[in-house]
Amino acid sequence: MGAEGRELILAITGASGVAIGVRLVEVLVERGEAVHLVISSGAETVIRQETGRAIGDLKALATFYHSPHDLAAPLASGSYVSPNVRAMVVAPCSMKTVAAIASGFAENLIGRAADVILKEGKRLVLVPRESPLNVIHLENLLRLARVGVAIVPPTPPFYQRPSTVPELLDQIVGRILDQVGIHTDLTRRWSGHP
Repeated sequence: MGAEGRELILAITGASGVAIGVRLVEVLVERGEAVHLVISSGAETVIRQETGRAIGDLKALATFYHSPHDLAAPLASGSYVSPNVRAMVVAPCSMKTVAAIASGFAENLIGRAADVILKEGKRLVLVPRESPLNVIHLENLLRLARVGVAIVPPTPPFYQRPSTVPELLDQIVGRILDQVGIHTDLTRRWSGHP
């Protein structure tokens, strides 16, 4: 459905901070981007707890929705991903998912799609949501960074002086989208002078 190489995979996992993933879906759809959405079972619970959003409404926003258990989905194959998909974002990304991707353990569609993205030389962006980080977390993230994965913790740019949570969220989402070549006006660009 999307133009060649213009589709984007967005996975939302069960880490706290699912509002980041929800806002990403909204912004991508507003921009007319073709979105393949995968929501883990854990994320469904957290979305209800943290946002009160109806899961069905969120799934309906995306161009394509795939069950996290569907290992026969197009995203599980390099022959689909290579010509059609520009990148994959996992936001928020649980440490369980980080560990699975770092070890190549593709037990679900999120892990398999990430594995395909890496083997096809596409851009993978992880938004890890955990604090504090232990040595295992850091070693897994370092392993992924060494193979070119963009690690984008949801750290707000406080120099922009956000005054509301939605404003702060948009600034984080803008930075994530920069990593996949989608530039928005969600975040103010640094000009060298405050």
